Amino acid sequence: MDTHHSQTKKTVYIIGHRNPDTDSVVSAAAYARLKHGLGHTQYTAVRGGKLSPQTEYIFERFKVPVPQYIPDMIPKVLYYMNDCRDSVGGDTSLWKAIATMEEKNKKILPVVNADGTYSSLLHYNAFAQNILKVMNPESETVFSTSIRLISETLSAQQFLAFHTEELFKCVTIVVADSFETFQKTLALHTPENAVVITANRLDIQEHSIESGVRALILSSGASMEKDLRHKAEKKGVSVLSSPYRSAETAMLVMYSAPVSTMADSDVRPVNMLDPIRKVRPLLQESVSRTLPVVDDDRRLVGTISESDLLRDANMEIILVDHNEISQAVEGIENYAIREVVDHHRLGNLTTKDPIMFINRPVGATATIIVSLYRQQRVPIQKEIAALLLSAILADTLVLQSATTTQEDRKIAEYLANITNLDIQQLGSDIITAASRIGDRNAGEVVRQDMKEYTEAGAVFTISQIEVHAPADVLFRKKEFLDELAIEYRSRKALFSCIMVTDITKLTSLLLIVGKPSFIQHLGFPRQDEGVYILNDIVSRKKQLLPLLIEQIEQIEGA
Repeated sequence: MDTHHSQTKKTVYIIGHRNPDTDSVVSAAAYARLKHGLGHTQYTAVRGGKLSPQTEYIFERFKVPVPQYIPDMIPKVLYYMNDCRDSVGGDTSLWKAIATMEEKNKKILPVVNADGTYSSLLHYNAFAQNILKVMNPESETVFSTSIRLISETLSAQQFLAFHTEELFKCVTIVVADSFETFQKTLALHTPENAVVITANRLDIQEHSIESGVRALILSSGASMEKDLRHKAEKKGVSVLSSPYRSAETAMLVMYSAPVSTMADSDVRPVNMLDPIRKVRPLLQESVSRTLPVVDDDRRLVGTISESDLLRDANMEIILVDHNEISQAVEGIENYAIREVVDHHRLGNLTTKDPIMFINRPVGATATIIVSLYRQQRVPIQKEIAALLLSAILADTLVLQSATTTQEDRKIAEYLANITNLDIQQLGSDIITAASRIGDRNAGEVVRQDMKEYTEAGAVFTISQIEVHAPADVLFRKKEFLDELAIEYRSRKALFSCIMVTDITKLTSLLLIVGKPSFIQHLGFPRQDEGVYILNDIVSRKKQLLPLLIEQIEQIEGA
């Protein structure tokens, strides 16, 4: 069986914000590669939302695996379970299974099928109940076993062994009385199910062989005469020599039953992706306060106990491209945040312990990631360099946004040298990939790069889309305003808006739905109902957000 010791290192997810843009997903993927290059294999890049067409295009073009999608970080069994997979097969003897529990100091032991799927659970309550049924003096002692299991449990010497794997309904007869009494006792049972335990009584041995019993066990290490061995061979009777006395041998034979017949098949496993809130009451109801954990194919992956829930999760987090809980995937607050790598304003993040917090005023988080590679003297793989260059160009509108710094430009040139890519041509390709609205659902466009903020007690969202022709959005203005209205109402927000940036003219339009008392005081030129002109504004972070915050403070404070 698969024995797997519990992990000593916690898994660390590197994740960007919800509704991630290209910079967010690329930074997570590239930072994970850096960690791996430094020998830290426990780091995994994940993403908290659907890929935008631009991001999808970049990963496909440069043939880099996309980070796994994690819809939320609500506490799940996976993040708290013990991944030790100690188990036994259903055809293991009860004696060997109990020895495994004792050796590994386990209160429970999962029983698995030949393909590794979960079957049942051995725990001391189940064992006690089932073994008492077998040992009940008021009923006949009958249990399933095989010659192999009996031989292994007794550490017996095999003189003859037939049909060793075949299970049969065993009746154990320990000979302690007269030959006549034994004859009568054996006559009450089907010989092929009888296992006779005796010592050096030749009459008992011979009659057992002639009757065709399933097995003859010679206790105290006894041997047998050759003529009797020859008769047993002809009759197909298995003959074993046990090193134990008759009473001890009889007891051990009962413990040779397959563990599958003694385990508790009523204990249902939990799935590794089940939320803790669902599993907690199941643990309270379980006899051993521990349950087996399986994957979607019902394969055993570990166990979880009530004590596991008292410890910290076996998961930690690195946030990239954001530092605000409101922008993170749901449930992130349940885990220790180890690092933050970001280029946005400081939000409301608090941590229990000191962490590494890198926040720099550059145009893209990808720029910071490149600097970390260089600080650590780790060469950047060509395909990762292509991703990083794409992310910088996407987040800075091909180095034309107001957020672009000299460092962004230098890093872009550095990456272009690694990849032999033309900055302007690559920029044009990725902006074109982002600007294709076509038949895309308006709700998908609104939510693909939407960020939620809280200022002066007011909640609001800002989405952004870069296009070659804003007319494509204005033509479907009602669809977009309807989707913004859904976000506005569902969040009980002050407003929800989308910034439509014209990448050819480097200006934007603002489509917005919100409280009338706020909308009527907006300080931007109004083009149409719900549509405002943002002259020379292309950056959500550096230009639009500060203007909106200023207006919120003025209006809400009035």
